[in-house]
Amino acid sequence: MIFEGKGIVIAQLERLTNRKVSMGFFEVTLPFNLEIKNLNIDGLLTAESITISPSLPYFMMGNFAFNNVSIVRPLITLEKIPPPVAELPVAEPVAAPATETGVKTAATPGAKEVAKSAPAAPEKKRPLRLIFKRFTVKDGRIDFIDYTVRADGIRITVKDINFNLTNLYTFPFSSVIANFELKGRIPWQEGTEEGKISLEGWLNFYKKDMQASIKIEDIDGIYLSPYYSHWIDLEKARIEKANLNFTSNIQGLNNNITADCHLELTDIVRSPRPPEEPQEKAEKITNIVIDTLRALDQGKIVLDFTIKTKMDRPEFGLGNIKMAFEDRIAKVFGPSTSGIKPADILLLPLKIIEGSVKGATDISKAVIDGTFAVGNEFKKAVEDSFKTESKDTR
Repeated sequence: MIFEGKGIVIAQLERLTNRKVSMGFFEVTLPFNLEIKNLNIDGLLTAESITISPSLPYFMMGNFAFNNVSIVRPLITLEKIPPPVAELPVAEPVAAPATETGVKTAATPGAKEVAKSAPAAPEKKRPLRLIFKRFTVKDGRIDFIDYTVRADGIRITVKDINFNLTNLYTFPFSSVIANFELKGRIPWQEGTEEGKISLEGWLNFYKKDMQASIKIEDIDGIYLSPYYSHWIDLEKARIEKANLNFTSNIQGLNNNITADCHLELTDIVRSPRPPEEPQEKAEKITNIVIDTLRALDQGKIVLDFTIKTKMDRPEFGLGNIKMAFEDRIAKVFGPSTSGIKPADILLLPLKIIEGSVKGATDISKAVIDGTFAVGNEFKKAVEDSFKTESKDTR
């Protein structure tokens, strides 16, 4: 490691990542620490400096084990690309062999004679055995680019990352508890407030148990609109700003994860309607719906929902939020709205007014009759609140 360490580390990293690796400086210091500067793993990671203190006894047993790893100003780039479209093979007609009468019959298209052999069993690779007694990241950054949403991709960045991890074993070793903590900031688009993210908790790889809490503040809902544009059209809904907060308490036992989630729409701004453009009934309905939901939760629109998934195969999608919104609408406005989609509420659809959405008969009739029940209830609640305030003042 003293004389050939730089080449050894580069070769190992290239084997693990299948990418070109370079570094500007490598040194072994006492007692046996590795100092690396200006590391570059092509298209994946750059880091200003890395300090590594390996655990030699564990290394001699075939593990990647470290007493301490400290990384300063890493930049990690992650890309999600759509799966390649498989091309169907073109069928080629092949003549069939001669029959007993000496006459050939047409063979089924694509029925080539291929020498068949039993496929070789895939070689089982030994899982990477990693041990981190302590792992820290200072002033890190992650750039996630998702090309599955749109062709030019949507970039989500987390910067100013400070991360601490202790006692992580990636293989069943013992009942060791790994503790972790992360803080960072999320810059959205220019002119908007940066988001803040914090994560802390513990996990046990051996038992597949965990407990964690995550908190994300000041989420720019407009920036993330490509993820839900297929069921909500912000332009038609006249929504030009939407800030959200998200929290989740995560409990895991025997690989089963239950995450109790809380989402708040804290600030929503509607774009002004030109004076010459008349206000449609649909717009009036949307204002009533939004104002009613806000009135129920002190000026916020709140969604509470639970996600159940697996620790070794975690899954979470916007579909969970969509279902929570539908349930919220059904609870507030009655079971007759259970079939209405979130887009139907936010887009103020003419379908509701025309009564073409099944399950919305009560609402459509109320709109057509000019006696929209929700509006009356909301108006009554506002009037009652003013009366109460007047009495208190007296």
